[in-house]
Amino acid sequence: MAVRPVLLLTALLLATAAQAQSVDAPDPPKTALPAALKAGDTIDFAADSLGYSDNEQLITATGHVEISRDGYTVRADSVTYDRPSGQVEALGNVMTTDPAGNKAYGDRVVLTDSLRDGALDNILLVLHGGGRLAADHGVRIAGKTVMSHAVYTACAVTGPDNCTREPVWKVRAVRVTHDPVKHRISYKDATFDVLGVPVIYLPALSHPDGFAERASGLLVPTISYNASLGLGVGLPFYMAFAADHDLLLTPHIYTGENPTLGFDYRHMLKKGPVEVAGVVTYANLIDTSSDGVTPIDRGSRVRGYLSINGQQQHDADWRSTLSLRYATDDTFTRRYDVSYDDTLRNTYRLEHFGGASYLSIEGWAFEGLRLNDKFGTTPIALPLVNYLWSPEAPVLGGTLSVNANTLVLTRTNGQDMQRAIASARWDMTRVTNWGQLVTLTGQLRGDVYHTSDSLLATLPIYAGTNGWQARFLPVAAIDVSWPLAGSAFGGLQTLKPRIQLVLSPTNQNGGIPNEDARAIDLNTNDLFALNRFPGYDRWEGGSRLTYGAEYTLTRPKFSLRTQIGQSYRLDSGNDFLPQGTGLAGKVSDVVMRTTLQFGPVFEITQSLRVDPSSFLVRTNEIDMAIGSHQTYATIAYVKLNRNIAIEDLSDREEVRVGGRIAFAKYWSIFGSSIIDLTSRAEDPNNTTNGFSPVSHRLGVGYEDECFRIGFSWRHDYITDRDFRPGNTVQLNIALKNLGL
Repeated sequence: MAVRPVLLLTALLLATAAQAQSVDAPDPPKTALPAALKAGDTIDFAADSLGYSDNEQLITATGHVEISRDGYTVRADSVTYDRPSGQVEALGNVMTTDPAGNKAYGDRVVLTDSLRDGALDNILLVLHGGGRLAADHGVRIAGKTVMSHAVYTACAVTGPDNCTREPVWKVRAVRVTHDPVKHRISYKDATFDVLGVPVIYLPALSHPDGFAERASGLLVPTISYNASLGLGVGLPFYMAFAADHDLLLTPHIYTGENPTLGFDYRHMLKKGPVEVAGVVTYANLIDTSSDGVTPIDRGSRVRGYLSINGQQQHDADWRSTLSLRYATDDTFTRRYDVSYDDTLRNTYRLEHFGGASYLSIEGWAFEGLRLNDKFGTTPIALPLVNYLWSPEAPVLGGTLSVNANTLVLTRTNGQDMQRAIASARWDMTRVTNWGQLVTLTGQLRGDVYHTSDSLLATLPIYAGTNGWQARFLPVAAIDVSWPLAGSAFGGLQTLKPRIQLVLSPTNQNGGIPNEDARAIDLNTNDLFALNRFPGYDRWEGGSRLTYGAEYTLTRPKFSLRTQIGQSYRLDSGNDFLPQGTGLAGKVSDVVMRTTLQFGPVFEITQSLRVDPSSFLVRTNEIDMAIGSHQTYATIAYVKLNRNIAIEDLSDREEVRVGGRIAFAKYWSIFGSSIIDLTSRAEDPNNTTNGFSPVSHRLGVGYEDECFRIGFSWRHDYITDRDFRPGNTVQLNIALKNLGL
């Protein structure tokens, strides 16, 4: 017989009715129903067979028994319910589940009729967060499970062959308590074992059970060695104040320097996240005199770094973004391994997203950390306003976009500039009967600039003329491409030749300062742009013809894409373009970009810029990646041979390599290296000559389902005042669900 599901109360009433029909049977005792059987209270019940004992008033269910009440569930081979005491006894393959999803396994379980509290023999508690608790005996009181002589681990206890194995780590304790409401596991007289070997004795210990994402407590210490700081130990302590805000405090103790205190506070506000992080210490500062060589002891002082990041979504249309970074001195972030950036950028942005428009209002400030950076020459951009409006409806058969930009750039000891720019651009694309794509473009732009203190500009080539300057920049262009496609080599190939004619006035940069259009370098991305300078302050102008082609071949697990192009200037008047940028002559340099990909395991991209007269390679960039996400190698090479003696356009040559090898399922080796190949011929200011390592990094890691350990070594070769070149060694350990 199968009963799936019926009410337990119904089963009792049927059993009582059967008893009343027996003439010889005595009347049942007149006892009150237990709490589980009061009016309106039901239990979901299922079993293969059901029996009732008149004398003992026992209900016995056998065969795939399952009983549920208020989120608590019991499954067993047999279950006996004692009516007078309200006791439920489960035998054979017993599994109980609480409302949080934690499962307890045992040979024998005795519970109250609420299925919430009781005793369990030979218990195995499998937590919802992935951990396991095993004990000879345990009791569940008010929802908490208390076990004696228990063992906890988040590691697998069986191997691939289902044979028992020693977990990587475990915690043994005389008494263990699991609180499913607070999601905490507490220990008394505990011992932490690694591979079965006792490592540390812990009189008391508490940690999250893995269900909750955040729980306060001491995290695993970090151990490091740094050439500047000596041996260091970090002791992170995590405080979860609530679901929406927390704090991580990390004091570091060093053998070669005073201690530091790191902090990271996160708060999810009603309209977005905010994070405040940093490091502070009281330590000595070694600076360098104006000659860049002689060290100067600045004495002990407060040194530190502060970072504030946040975003607020004010409503459906308005959003604010904040990013602030500050260091008390130039070398702190590098010396204390916070960051290797040589400039700290600070910005606030207010954005409005309209149906057809976009508005941003920004402010920017910079902190230069290089030896030659001077506060007075570092600009503050406030405000920087951009506005874009593009109506959805066609205008004269094409698309219209209107753009406005204004910027105020201020220095305490340098060139100041204010500008206002407005432009309107119209594009119309049509397809001819032969399949050519023809795009007509017209743009009108007007600029107004005001410059002061131009004699204080960092470089004369970037200086403007004091006072007001204005310019009008009309441009017209026609762009024709002819996509051709067909089958080839077992795949699909496309060939798209393209030609563009641009007409615009020349010599429009006189008296205009250059603040945002300095690092020009012709490439395939901007070959067909109306203005191939990266910013607003320089306008290429003139009449030119640009031509090129793009070829693609796509096959299963193979793709090839290559682009090539060049431009020819129809007029003169481009003296503002420095030689070596690829645009200074009548005929521009030839630019090429090729990407070759073999499935998901290999990809290489090369970008070239070649002088058409001398055939010298002015720019050569190669990026290669091979392997999977587990085992891979990357190589990046760049060589800039432009012969321009300007800081923003200086020549350099560099190679970066990196990789990771995964082996033995859980292990990996990883490493990277940066090498400066710039020679003195390429950069007269370079102190090396052709081969100078910048940094090397090598490490090994192990990670399984419950344990992660990583050991890394890094060697830095660059000296910067009190930052010393040398070795940095770091050891990181993470235990799933366990802070310590």
